[in-house]
Amino acid sequence: MEKDPSLNVLGEALQPCSQDPLTGFFRDGHCNTCAEDRGSHTVCAVMTAEFLAFSKYVGNDLSTPRPELRFAGLKPGDQWCLCASRFLQAHDEGCAPKVRLAATHARALDIVPLDVLSRYAE
Repeated sequence: MEKDPSLNVLGEALQPCSQDPLTGFFRDGHCNTCAEDRGSHTVCAVMTAEFLAFSKYVGNDLSTPRPELRFAGLKPGDQWCLCASRFLQAHDEGCAPKVRLAATHARALDIVPLDVLSRYAE
C-alpha cells in the first residue's frame, strides 16, 4: 500500500493526530491514507461523549474496549482518525466533534468541505 502525500487540509505537512491511543489507517499516529483506505480515515477528531454515543447509535461503537483487536476503546478527549463520511454525518446530525485541521489529511476534502471542517477547528 502506497501512502498518499502526507499533506493536511491547509496544504502543509500533516501533523500527528494521536500516539495514545494509536490511530490512523496505518496505525502510525497520523491520518494518512491510501487507495485501499475505503473509509477515508482522514479527519483528526477530538472525541466527545455526545459524538461517541452517536457513533455507537449508528453502528460504530468506538467506546467499548475490544482487547482482541488491541483496542482499549475511546473516551472523551481522545484524538482519533475518523472516517470523513462519519464526520459529515455527525455534522448533519448536529453532534460533530472538534477537529485538528493541521492533523486532518487533505483527502478529507474529497468528502467534507473545508468550511465545514473549519467550523469545528480546535
